[in-house]
Amino acid sequence: MQLHSTRNKDHTSTWRDAVLTGLAPDGGLYVPSTLPIVSSSERTQLATKTFPQLAEYLAALFMQDEIGADTLHSLCAGTWDFPLPLTQLDDNTFVLELFHGPTCAFKDFGARFMARLFRHFWGDNHTALTVLVATSGDTGSAVANAFFDTSPNPRIRVAILYPRDKVSEVQRRQMTTLGHNVTAYEVAGSFDDCQALVKRALQDKQLLATRSLTSANSINIARLLPQMFYYAFASLQFPASTPPVFIVPSGNLGNLTGALMAHLCGFSATQLIAACNANSTFPDYLRTGTFSPLPSKETISNAMDVGAPSNFYRINALLGASDESQILSAASLATLGIAGYSISDGETRRAMRDYHKLYGYCLDPHTAVGAAALQQHSVSHKVTAPRVLVATAHPAKFSATVEDTLGYRPTPPPQLAAVLAKPEQITPLANNYDDFVRVI
Repeated sequence: MQLHSTRNKDHTSTWRDAVLTGLAPDGGLYVPSTLPIVSSSERTQLATKTFPQLAEYLAALFMQDEIGADTLHSLCAGTWDFPLPLTQLDDNTFVLELFHGPTCAFKDFGARFMARLFRHFWGDNHTALTVLVATSGDTGSAVANAFFDTSPNPRIRVAILYPRDKVSEVQRRQMTTLGHNVTAYEVAGSFDDCQALVKRALQDKQLLATRSLTSANSINIARLLPQMFYYAFASLQFPASTPPVFIVPSGNLGNLTGALMAHLCGFSATQLIAACNANSTFPDYLRTGTFSPLPSKETISNAMDVGAPSNFYRINALLGASDESQILSAASLATLGIAGYSISDGETRRAMRDYHKLYGYCLDPHTAVGAAALQQHSVSHKVTAPRVLVATAHPAKFSATVEDTLGYRPTPPPQLAAVLAKPEQITPLANNYDDFVRVI
């Protein structure tokens, strides 16, 4: 299956080249040129499969021209060796818990698959490859863990850029306690600044002539594709006659894009609700029809503090836009059942308290943004379909916010407790492109 750039449909690529380069040469994001449609009979058969088996089946629909069946089986079996619970809270409300991987966040699903794809496609190449990552929190830790390599001469190295004082302690320590082939850069700026540095480097022809660079953000299609898989899996847990409503905590819109891809491939959703924090670029677009990226605002759901969500252009392309200059009408998204809400920190904390009181369930602040969006949506819409709240992180990753809101600290799972005891290795970095080039 070919991929093409969101800026020019005529610029096509193989999966290998798209994965290893991250961005298209014209600066666009790669999207599948066509999407496979999974029939109702196929879905019936897939409903009996485990998540790794389902992921393997779907990955083959996209990649079988480039990756053999045995290799793909090994990739998927090794990637998802942790549970994916769908926890029921009441007759109509479920939580899809995506935080049981090694870094306790949904980014583990994409990062671990992507790291294995990188190693497969890079093969025995003796040239060093540097993976650049801009993170607002969870992406950096997931990518660092997925690519971590203690061998004497690792072929793939990772450079993570995170905004100073804008990630939680646990998120920071998951990036800064590894060392070896992982370097964590603390940038004097915002997530948008970090992302701008990475994007500029990936388009710097002079730099690329001397260094092999790629990206591991959700701008990389290898990170994005697996996010489709868990929506397909969740959709199959419900009768075809009552497809669920997915409430998706949203920042850079990669998670929402994965949900849309699953829907377009035949794993139906009644609605997709994008739950954003005070960074309201996408809900504002749905309301006004104008897409106007803004500087990011700092919130307690920091991993979603994205003012210029790059995956918007993938959504735009998947729904038929010829290039990034053609912004589709908000009505075209509404016909697919896509809605969006902007949630304040106060509303986020209120949802955390409500879910703890009603269900005895502890939400992290990002998932709580989703819970608050569902509450707002339910005021004006009668929601009879099953409601699936996508839980993106374990609450112990944000224990200070949970304690301040609920009065206690959630017990960290073993994988989080371990990083709190390790020493950190932090490299300060000014928000300056020339300085960034020098250090990498």
